[in-house]
Amino acid sequence: MNNIIIAGAVGLILSMLGTPLAIRLFSRRGYGQQIREEGVQAHAGKRGTPTMGGMVFVLAALLAYGASHLATLEPPTVSGMLVLFLMTGLGAVGFLDDFIKIYKQRSLGLRSGAKALGQLVVGAVFAVLVTRQPNVYGITPAETRVSFLRDIGPSIGIVGFTIWVLIMIVGFSNAVNLTDGLDGLASGASGVVLAAYVLIGNWQLRNNCIDQLGPNCYWVRDPLDLAVVAAAVLGALIGFLWWNAPPARIFMGDTGSLALGGVLAGLAIATRTQLLLIVLAGLCVIITMSVIIQVGFFKMTGKRVFRMAPLQHHFELKGWAETTIVVRFWLIAMLCAALGIGLFYVEWMPK
Repeated sequence: MNNIIIAGAVGLILSMLGTPLAIRLFSRRGYGQQIREEGVQAHAGKRGTPTMGGMVFVLAALLAYGASHLATLEPPTVSGMLVLFLMTGLGAVGFLDDFIKIYKQRSLGLRSGAKALGQLVVGAVFAVLVTRQPNVYGITPAETRVSFLRDIGPSIGIVGFTIWVLIMIVGFSNAVNLTDGLDGLASGASGVVLAAYVLIGNWQLRNNCIDQLGPNCYWVRDPLDLAVVAAAVLGALIGFLWWNAPPARIFMGDTGSLALGGVLAGLAIATRTQLLLIVLAGLCVIITMSVIIQVGFFKMTGKRVFRMAPLQHHFELKGWAETTIVVRFWLIAMLCAALGIGLFYVEWMPK
């Protein structure tokens, strides 16, 4: 439990202190956000706000994770390192996207094919490695099976599992990216999911099959360290949100949104709660579905369902204040996370 507290506290402090330094540095170098001309006109005033702020909380989370292990003299685990690899790798893809936007002074960075390729390469490496490296009890970070509250059904094979993992990683990294359309929205929505994974990791640790074999125990490798990863990223994200909340003084950019989507997908895969993430991150799923519905309906009928997609911009065009949308969407994110936690604990309810 101490390493969870240390990871969260160090991540919070580093990010809280590091973000204003990044704001000054990025402002001085002109690393400002480019705004799409066809976007919401109210966002025109945000042009030039420093972006790539995701670098701060990614670095803060990595340092916080290392500090927690140094303080407790416990070695890092394979599961924790793999999830951090996924976060950092996708963050690097996002960084390239952000840097091209800044360098070429346009709202589009990497071409969609190049961006997808980067996500697929990082995801494929993660998918292969996560099924290897068993501990002394023969438990690997993941099995080649789909999971909900735990692994379910038969093995789908390494090829099928790799494809499934890639769908999750690309899907959720882009889902967080779509959610990152208003000040603080993606930070707050991702934070509640990370908090849920701190609880899930703790519960799996206390009910693991190695210490107490029972009907509902968990065959999860390194549940405590996965909770430490979630706490480190959560602390760093809260420190960043202090400066990213409306009106934002810095944006996370694709560097942050892709990294957050990666760490959420990685935690879901390593804790064997893949399908549960759809509920826990329900707000991101709803926002992504609004884009799919908008594009699909427009191609079929030539008409739009929403005034603009993603969904948060629909409400902006309806006249809702940005802060109102952000706070209400945060509440929806909390309800989704609470529902997910409730589903996770439901099999422990007295019958």
